[in-house]
Amino acid sequence: MNIQAEVSGLRLDVFLSETLEGMSRSAVQKLLESGAVTLAGKPLRKQDKTQAGAVYQVILPEVKEVSIEPRDLPLDVVWEDADVLVLNKPKGMVVHPAPGHWDDTLVNALMFHCRNSLSGINGELRPGIVHRIDKDTSGLLIVAKNDFAHQALAAQLQDHSLSRTYEAIVKGGFQEDEGTVDAPIGRHPVDRKKMAVTEKNSRSAVTHWRVLERMGQYTLVECRLETGRTHQIRVHMAHIRHPILGDTVYGSPKPELGQDSQCLHARALSFRHPRTGEKITVTCPRPEYFETVLRKLRSL
Repeated sequence: MNIQAEVSGLRLDVFLSETLEGMSRSAVQKLLESGAVTLAGKPLRKQDKTQAGAVYQVILPEVKEVSIEPRDLPLDVVWEDADVLVLNKPKGMVVHPAPGHWDDTLVNALMFHCRNSLSGINGELRPGIVHRIDKDTSGLLIVAKNDFAHQALAAQLQDHSLSRTYEAIVKGGFQEDEGTVDAPIGRHPVDRKKMAVTEKNSRSAVTHWRVLERMGQYTLVECRLETGRTHQIRVHMAHIRHPILGDTVYGSPKPELGQDSQCLHARALSFRHPRTGEKITVTCPRPEYFETVLRKLRSL
């Protein structure tokens, strides 16, 4: 797989972990240590810095046997064939195993549902996972059932042809009906667990938004991702002073209207099928918690 850098000066392991959706930084570092990342045929190190315009060659690993315990947990499968699965993730469900969540995650459920049919590119803890979605974000997530599909879908994320559309309830009103936030995102300079709009060690990030409904001091908006940075919509909405209702990380630190997590829903996905090239568009309705909040706001 070839990946082109947009900016200079980023650590290579940071750049690749943010570019290869769903692939952890530790997994990227293992790739670099094994010599699987090269520039003009020369193996690179994790501390090497990116060069704007440079094209890096990445050899993704072979499928590994996965040791995660399959669990018969509910899965809302919206679309599926032999290569791809699209599901509607509920709010509050962790995607991949981590301390405190080793056997109740989306990956555990996928292992039960798909048996041995999941890509192994992202290693043992993230089989089949192509792109990220936060624990408290509900909605559509695409899963690759083999490495061929995974590489094809990852390439679509890289060239922005895989379209993702979200709905969010944000604070404040808008004078305009639509707009674009074009602001680079990188690690927060002080709190390393957060992201922020920053010029330092950042990558370009573009979010297109459109007003769907105005409700006094709150607005229902549609957000379409042109890029896919970590926490992108949450960071961009907070940056333009319209933080997402319930987002205690980037908005008010205290719960609002009974919401202690972001009102953000991944409503639609559009992609080219890895094998046939057919354009696939999948949608899912807002979850009940989201509709409950909307009813409450409309009655204020």
